[in-house]
Amino acid sequence: MQEEKDIWVLHFAVFFFFMGMVSLNPIISPFAIVLGAAPVIVGTLASVSSAVSLLFKPISGIIGDRGFKFELMIVGSILAILAGVIYILSSFTGNLALFAIGRGIHGLGMALFFPSSLTLAVDLAPPGRVGETLGWRSTMFGISQLFGPAFGSFVADLLGFTAAFGLTVLFSFVSVFMVVYVYRRKREHVKLHIDKETSLRWRSLLVLSFVTASIALLLNALAYSSFLTFLPAVYKEMGLETSAFGIYLSIVGGFSILTRIIGGREADKRGAALIACIGFIAISSAYLLLSFFLFPPWAYISAFLLGLGLGFVVPALQFLALGGLPSGVRNFGAGIYTMFLDVGFMAGPVVLGYYIQIKGDYRVIFPLLPLIVTFALMITFIAKIKKA
Repeated sequence: MQEEKDIWVLHFAVFFFFMGMVSLNPIISPFAIVLGAAPVIVGTLASVSSAVSLLFKPISGIIGDRGFKFELMIVGSILAILAGVIYILSSFTGNLALFAIGRGIHGLGMALFFPSSLTLAVDLAPPGRVGETLGWRSTMFGISQLFGPAFGSFVADLLGFTAAFGLTVLFSFVSVFMVVYVYRRKREHVKLHIDKETSLRWRSLLVLSFVTASIALLLNALAYSSFLTFLPAVYKEMGLETSAFGIYLSIVGGFSILTRIIGGREADKRGAALIACIGFIAISSAYLLLSFFLFPPWAYISAFLLGLGLGFVVPALQFLALGGLPSGVRNFGAGIYTMFLDVGFMAGPVVLGYYIQIKGDYRVIFPLLPLIVTFALMITFIAKIKKA
């Protein structure tokens, strides 16, 4: 009973950490536009945290496999608090460079927090319930998507950007407190699983399930980060309130909650690749609808499908990538796997932001998103066929 309680405290720590991040999602682009940033700068600011996270994830993975997963989560949350303070200072001064520094520090915190939170869910999961545990962890992220963007955007509309940035400080502080609570109980349990020889074996990651899951994650992140960056920019240009996109993301988060637990449990029973493929079909359909119906209220139909698809894809890909890895290399594997997420989030806004700048219209990128996700579906299907 106490074991499950500890897992749930960690789940809630993940929830509050991500609340501190996703509450910023509808704010970054409008904040940059208000300060006069061009589209490519808007995209670059959205990508800074992913670029920094990308650089430090392998180091974080190796340190975590030495038995310091809890410590990495604690330091990651503290860095998120520091980033929030810098966001507030940038809002007071109107300094985009300072805001970019805050994004970089937040990216470093993400590099430390994310892989360890993922592998601890696998390490502490009851036997035969890895997919379900990852599903619950993913649900915490889904709930943060439900409340975070709308909360952040409404605070920005009512009280200004400075108050909205303060949410990152508050939520990250709660995350630190919860991780420390579990750390005091479980640190020795995790240290017992160290395998120093295995932890540096790159070849342990060269298996079909890990490779296909990582590439599919990259493509999905590339599409999602572009949607996340440029749809609020379109709404801003059309004179809509920041909350218009916050509501969209909240619908995504709400409906993803409905499928994350189901997706994790079904991955345990029917295989992770199959569940991920079903999710990608829903996501591709959502982006296709969005390219035709870009503005509220009809755009919210695509939000429903996008949420359902993400609920299947996220835990299924995590299970596909990490479920079969040796415990001594799992945190390193999680670091490398989540690097593909960072590459997608870094490349999508910059590359497509440059394309937008050439074409002169934010809306030109939306028909490209379903094509990108279709490639992810095809790659994941390879893992399904091989396993069958």
